[in-house]
Amino acid sequence: MLTKENLLNFSHKNNESSWLTDLRIKSFERLEELDYPKMQRFSYQDWPLIKKEDFSWSNQADFSLKEEHKLLEKKGIILTDIFTASKKYPELVQSTLGSVIKHNEDKLTAYHYAYLNSGLFLYIPKDTILTEPITISLSPTQDTYISHLLIVADNNSKVKFLEEIQDKEKKASSASLMVELIARPGSHIEFSSLDELSQDTTLYFNRRAKIEKDAHVEWAIAFMNDCNTLGDLDSELVGEGSFADSKAIAVTTANQKVRINNRVTNRGPHSTGLINQRGVLLENSRLIFNGIGQIVHGAHGSKADQQNRVLMMSDEAHGDANPLLLIDENDVIAAHAASVGPVDKVQMNYLMSRGIPYDQAQRLVIRGFLGAVLDAIPNKDVRRKMIDILERKLIDGQIKH
Repeated sequence: MLTKENLLNFSHKNNESSWLTDLRIKSFERLEELDYPKMQRFSYQDWPLIKKEDFSWSNQADFSLKEEHKLLEKKGIILTDIFTASKKYPELVQSTLGSVIKHNEDKLTAYHYAYLNSGLFLYIPKDTILTEPITISLSPTQDTYISHLLIVADNNSKVKFLEEIQDKEKKASSASLMVELIARPGSHIEFSSLDELSQDTTLYFNRRAKIEKDAHVEWAIAFMNDCNTLGDLDSELVGEGSFADSKAIAVTTANQKVRINNRVTNRGPHSTGLINQRGVLLENSRLIFNGIGQIVHGAHGSKADQQNRVLMMSDEAHGDANPLLLIDENDVIAAHAASVGPVDKVQMNYLMSRGIPYDQAQRLVIRGFLGAVLDAIPNKDVRRKMIDILERKLIDGQIKH
């Protein structure tokens, strides 16, 4: 059984700051009384997302910096593992860690903060513009992988951030991945991620942005995992004139089960929230896309628009694309679209009439279908890698003709 003593011994062993220890203990004490997050028409409570007994682990820096990244500190940029940051920059990290995703929201968030064992902190100072993307490769370092990425973009700064997550050694049996983005007034964050975890892992993710006045956040997330996956992609438009564009794709195979919530909440007036998510289902897999656009009272002059589209490549697959609009203001623009179906026959006939074989034509149509996210990845090498993964998944799970 998980114990407080285990947490305290671990924290003392790693010489953690007292405030981080306090956060762990507060999270642990809420763990038993909190419920799992509700996910309609999706059963996952028997998934091994929470380890039931005490376990040994160590704080890990699970990434390596390229030489060009080491030059960032000359501009006042902070890029380091989250545990080093908590000691070197305690006021900055303490005031932001857990401010976007609270430790006591549900059982999974409490577990995450209590047993956090990996992570990264990035701070971009005011008026700092980075033209080249920061690219980080992450890989699980232990069986239970609980990683937290915290990015703070100060006023009028701009950054492109790309992460690749791959369990090369296939060590993790469960993974909890959280991202907190804080986009301060006038800042601009483009966040991209290529998730590629093996079928031996069970993944929970929670990625959320707090977007302040005239700030701009773009998500481009590619779920290329082979494992059972569930989680939330969330944008909180808290400032006037704030903007979020939340793009996600997922390709599911074999008996994989995936459920993704993509939510944008307009709280500030004249804010804009866009959702575009697309999925491809192969073999016996199941995928649920929930698109949630909410405009709260007082967010006048705002816009919420979403598209949720799913391609079914197998009669045994099961896909859902569920759009939801929650509107509590009159002076707004809101729209949604959803579709679930096979590959477009007109496009297929066009390509095949030019001598392209059926299977290849099908893959070309699917690549175009997913292009909104593929084209948004800032690193061409990672974009190429993503397309290669897509091709492999499609070839392995494709019905032969």
